[in-house]
Amino acid sequence: MKVHVTGVLVLAALLVTVAATVTAQAPTPAPAPAAAAGGQRVGFIDVQRVLARSTAGIAAREQLEREKAAMQKEMDAKRQELEKLRDDLEKKGPLMTADARRERQEVFDRKRRDAARAIDDFQKELEKKEQQLLQRVLQEVSTIIERVGKERGYHMIVEKRGAVVLYASADADLTDEVIRVYDREAATRGKK
Repeated sequence: MKVHVTGVLVLAALLVTVAATVTAQAPTPAPAPAAAAGGQRVGFIDVQRVLARSTAGIAAREQLEREKAAMQKEMDAKRQELEKLRDDLEKKGPLMTADARRERQEVFDRKRRDAARAIDDFQKELEKKEQQLLQRVLQEVSTIIERVGKERGYHMIVEKRGAVVLYASADADLTDEVIRVYDREAATRGKK
């Protein structure tokens, strides 16, 4: 057992020595062209903070809140109407004929379904308006981001939370190079 452990330790020491020798003899890689020219600057933008603190973002949120309040007022009126119908049905239902009670129940059920649909429609409409307002603000901000990026010498600006590229210098774009290499390698594979 001692021989086996000693052999493993000797082998490990030999591997470390060989790795150190190879690393010492390996040429150091040349710096990337952009790094040699002073390094690439990458910045980020917190879009949520822009929306929360910018004048346009605050105005968009306030407009959305006003529309939400108007929708809520309408929904409250529908809820009160439904409560009145339900109370009326509960109080007067036992005194009504079966046909009259069934008819009132159908009216109540129809209005309840209509209210549920209206809530769903209001929610979808509110989400759509929110997307439109935020999209407008983001479109306006994107031109500013690009201008600031160019003026301050940034090669790339990303969105902080989602790592979405909002601005990128043409120098930082490797897409065409990747396409060329990919096409070249695909052509080579096709000939084999």
